[in-house]
Amino acid sequence: MHATSTTPPQPANPKLDAGPKPDAGKPKLDAGSWPLIKRLITDQGRQHMRGYLVALALMGVVAAMTALAAWLMRDVINRIFVEANYAAIWWLSGAVIVIFVVKGFASWGHAVVLAHIGNRIIAETQTRAFDRLLSQGVGFFADLTSGELVGRIQKGATSTRDVLNLLATSIGRDTLTLVALIVVMVVQDPAMSLIALVLMPVAAFVVKGFVKRVKKVVPREIAGTVGVVSALQETVQGIRVVKSFRLEPLMRQRMVHHVHEVEEAANRIANVASRPVPLSDTLGGVAVALVIMYAGHSVIKGGQTPGEFFSFITALLLAYEPARRLAKLNVDLSAALVGTKLLFDIIDVPPGESDPPGRPALEVKGGRIEFDDVTFGYRPDEPVLRGLSFVAEPGRTTALVGPSGSGKTTIVNLVQRFWPVDGGRIVIDGQDIASVSLGSLRDACAFVSQDTFLFAGTVGDNIAFGREGASQADIEAAARAAHAHDFIMGFPRGYQTQVGELGTQLSGGQRQRIAIARAILKSAPIILLDEATAALDSESEREVQRALEELMRGRTTIVIAHRLQTIVAADKICVVEAGRVVEHGRHDKLLAAKGKYAHLYAIQFRET
Repeated sequence: MHATSTTPPQPANPKLDAGPKPDAGKPKLDAGSWPLIKRLITDQGRQHMRGYLVALALMGVVAAMTALAAWLMRDVINRIFVEANYAAIWWLSGAVIVIFVVKGFASWGHAVVLAHIGNRIIAETQTRAFDRLLSQGVGFFADLTSGELVGRIQKGATSTRDVLNLLATSIGRDTLTLVALIVVMVVQDPAMSLIALVLMPVAAFVVKGFVKRVKKVVPREIAGTVGVVSALQETVQGIRVVKSFRLEPLMRQRMVHHVHEVEEAANRIANVASRPVPLSDTLGGVAVALVIMYAGHSVIKGGQTPGEFFSFITALLLAYEPARRLAKLNVDLSAALVGTKLLFDIIDVPPGESDPPGRPALEVKGGRIEFDDVTFGYRPDEPVLRGLSFVAEPGRTTALVGPSGSGKTTIVNLVQRFWPVDGGRIVIDGQDIASVSLGSLRDACAFVSQDTFLFAGTVGDNIAFGREGASQADIEAAARAAHAHDFIMGFPRGYQTQVGELGTQLSGGQRQRIAIARAILKSAPIILLDEATAALDSESEREVQRALEELMRGRTTIVIAHRLQTIVAADKICVVEAGRVVEHGRHDKLLAAKGKYAHLYAIQFRET
């Protein structure tokens, strides 16, 4: 590994917890979770109010048809079985068919409407979270793995949909159905209704005790899910290392651990969430038994017709499912709200890269870059740059050399304002980069790293990222300048060749030349090269070096170099050590001075 490839330490991110851990304990939900529910209704519920009203109306039809079916049982028993009315057979049978057809279409309609709204909510929430990620600085991503972010966003988006759909179906279908059936029961016999309904508060009180247990377990399930996603990503992205070092058993062990963690947590959630079922079934059975005892006595002793009893008992049995779902609502909402809270932890983080409107655009005239007594550290009390000062002259090449960890990559990061400096300032053509618009600053820079990153897509797409709206001719011209055109045309599909995830279909040298072509296409006045030829063989390096010389001609260039033979022609060489420039000058003068640079040069060429 080259010295310049060392990843700088990342700053701790106080804005966002690192995510759910297996022993995270209770999620940080507000008391009762109602503030979060209110926010969801305000953010998403109002936005989709028309759709929810349509679904509510359809659920009202379902509730009415359910109650009407129970009501008709009185006539079915009294008219057909007691009075032996043949005419009633036909109109009651027809009425039942109509009721269930209307109920079926209404159920289908509200299910489709809620599904469309839910899918829209997932899309909007994921987009909103992604936009917030894009607004963060590089340091934001230090404490969270990509798998953890993906897990939070996926779980949180579906949880947001689930919360709103639970509220909609509970308020609409279940509450309306239950109210309609209670009305039927009260009309048929108020006394029996009192017997049946007196047990409901008991069930609700007992179910409340299960909510806290669910809240404790759900974060563990989410942590396991995040672990599964991370393990999959790492294994796929590092498959060559996995195969080379025969890490398959270790990767499998890690994966199995996370999968079992999810399974265990999911089973615990299922156990806790299902515990109210035996209670509700028992209470329901007690209610039905009491009603049968009361109704049987009334029919036998009081002369009451059996139709009212059958209508009542039908309504009572139909009310059982919506009542049980409403009793479990708090448990289900608590589980879903944990995922929603984790998502909002991302959405609520203020943008990390502030670029207030009205800031002037950077005007690059010559491209003179000055580091003026710059101090910076990724963590408090751990400075990386200590009063560093140097000037990269306009239109010339300045090379940074020095031992690993001396701060060279940090310098390139700060030029692009990936992090703000702690002290001092960085000035381009007399303009402090902290006071200009961030977009204009980054438009003025083209960056090529030895850790080449290619996006999923075609070769041409990856080059075209250098400049929006670039024509095919522009793309090919940039590829020729980077000495990439010939090998690209050697592929059966040329510029339409898929590069694979992270460019795995290409060799290291091919990926590097495509990245250089991307920078050439951008045609920025400031070039930042972090060991840009590190992945190339000697022949390719000579070709790309010539292309880089064309790219750098007339542009301000900062080059980080480990192999000193690549920068002997630089206009200025700065030796960076312990966060300071300890020597600077041209190659021959630095050799003659017999200082730090001469020592590094002697060591390197003695090794070769």
